[in-house]
Amino acid sequence: MGQGMRKQITGFSNPTVKYLRSLRDKKHRKRAEQFLVEGLRLLEDARSGGRLPRQLVMASEREPHGLLDRLERDVEEAGGEVIETTPDILSKITGKSNAQSVVGVFDEWSTALQTLDRSIAPIWLVAQSLRDPGNLGTMLRTGDAVGAGGLILIDDCADPFSAEAVRASMGAVFTQRVAQARWEEFVPWLRSGPGQLAAASLREAVPYRSAAYEAPCFILIGNESQGLPEAYEAECDMRVTMPMKGRADSLNAAMAGAVLAYEVLATLDGQS
Repeated sequence: MGQGMRKQITGFSNPTVKYLRSLRDKKHRKRAEQFLVEGLRLLEDARSGGRLPRQLVMASEREPHGLLDRLERDVEEAGGEVIETTPDILSKITGKSNAQSVVGVFDEWSTALQTLDRSIAPIWLVAQSLRDPGNLGTMLRTGDAVGAGGLILIDDCADPFSAEAVRASMGAVFTQRVAQARWEEFVPWLRSGPGQLAAASLREAVPYRSAAYEAPCFILIGNESQGLPEAYEAECDMRVTMPMKGRADSLNAAMAGAVLAYEVLATLDGQS
């Protein structure tokens, strides 16, 4: 694309700048059904995963890069908009004094349970009332690493489209499917087809290294501080526990999910 075809924004009071800034707030993101992604690496992960930004915003003072040139062409060919602005305005949009030189605006996609096909993967991660966006992003990254189908968010969780969650996912938000549901919706969906629900728990749990995992295995992790409600654990097919050799009585939620996911992966690989 030639530079003359880019939209130029030079004023802080421009309505587009105000709109893009508003996407840092969950309320405005949900209303607009759009979210921000900062940095060429994440934008390239999105492009590789088949998703392009609706708008591509670039700093006027930036290093040339072949990937950015290709991304710019792809956005334009898909009917998107390319905007060039100053580094100061880009910092105002992202809320960071050291903002990266490129930001993308993406349309959110459906996170309905019905969009999931459980048959595509042997492992799924499920998080209940996960409040920390960093933990959410880390679980997406873990899911990508173990070949999981995706992450199902139960009840009131952090926003998977927040800048913090997207950044912590290291691009996995574009490779992992994400669904959001209440527990009352999730259980009937799960029981409508094959699926073993295995929870990290201390209640009548078996050691995680010797549990009989079966595909597709849905690994359920509870809230960071409260854990899982007892009624939720009672619904599980299996409860597993990990030994705590020190003073801590539990692992970080995302770390617990990672440990269990790799154990499930090893078990299922051994069965094939």
